[in-house]
Amino acid sequence: MTEDSAHFPPVDPVKAGLRGCCPRCGQGKLFDGFLKVKPVCANCDLDLAFADSGDGPVVFVILIVGFIVVGSALWMEVNINPPLWVHFLLWIPLASVFSLVLMRMLKGVLINLQYRNSARQGEIDRG
Repeated sequence: MTEDSAHFPPVDPVKAGLRGCCPRCGQGKLFDGFLKVKPVCANCDLDLAFADSGDGPVVFVILIVGFIVVGSALWMEVNINPPLWVHFLLWIPLASVFSLVLMRMLKGVLINLQYRNSARQGEIDRG
């Protein structure tokens, strides 16, 4: 990341990330397609090559969706006791939709937080 040459008002990283917007200007789109990050912001020309969220969003999605879906399925089994096909029909599509929606939002939030905090890979200080 290079130093900003223009002055931009502060952008809330959570709001901008949930909307999939640029971390510097908050206006340009962050994604090119569903999960692929654009190389450059069309609005402020920020080079988005630094943006690498890694496996962070996936871990959060697994934990959040797993908690909601498994907890709901267990509650339904104990209280209603439906046939097995109802579980398959209800929980598999629900888990898939939740996962896809949350993946894009959490990836945007993590990239925005990465920019806001100037986070990058660890380096060894050769002092």
